[in-house]
Amino acid sequence: MGRFEILEHTADTGIRACARSAEEALISAALGMFSILTDPDRVDPVREIEVEVDAPDREALLHDWLEELLFQSQTRNMLFSRFEVQRLEETHLSAAAYGESLDPDKHPLKLEIKAVTYHRLKFGPAKAGWEATVIFDV
Repeated sequence: MGRFEILEHTADTGIRACARSAEEALISAALGMFSILTDPDRVDPVREIEVEVDAPDREALLHDWLEELLFQSQTRNMLFSRFEVQRLEETHLSAAAYGESLDPDKHPLKLEIKAVTYHRLKFGPAKAGWEATVIFDV
């Protein structure tokens, strides 16, 4: 499985996810984003939602994947802790996100992410596999 690190940015925050495959990098980026919101280890993956994303290029696919997860989280009042990529093409992603309803007692929120930005956005092959970098507006 891939890994991620939190990136400090002037007034925002971001992540860099590294993995052996593009699928694992997308999963690590999603986990990284939700770790900015709360502790994903405290989120039980009991409900599944399906996510479909089409974008004009790889970087936009990363952006739209995370933006869709953020939208689903906000509109369904849910947090996610597990992700499965079911199909990945250059500009299409089919995936599932697993989580549960937000419970402030169980899921203390760290930061609020307002949006996924295109600033310093990167998603592609790297020395050790794949790398995804994204900055969030908080």
